[in-house]
Amino acid sequence: MVDDIRLKKIKFRSWRRGFKEADLILGPFADAHAAALSPDQLDRLETLLDQPDQDLYAWIIGLQPIPSQFDTDVMDLIRGFRFSAHSARPDLGG
Repeated sequence: MVDDIRLKKIKFRSWRRGFKEADLILGPFADAHAAALSPDQLDRLETLLDQPDQDLYAWIIGLQPIPSQFDTDVMDLIRGFRFSAHSARPDLGG
């Protein structure tokens, strides 16, 4: 069972990055998927959340290549979530 305090911290950090575009991807991702991630996946998510906003956002949207140490299953989940969330929003042309 995942620690509720850990999940709350992850969700808080995901929503309040200080970079609106990243908030709008990472916040909904954490809300939708964090509780289902394994402890190891949560570790990888927290490692991603430790990275600078501009870098993380550029990796997620494909503006920069993802460094190998961050190119994980969790990054794949976030990137997939970004595309599915975008296509579900009619106001974004999806």
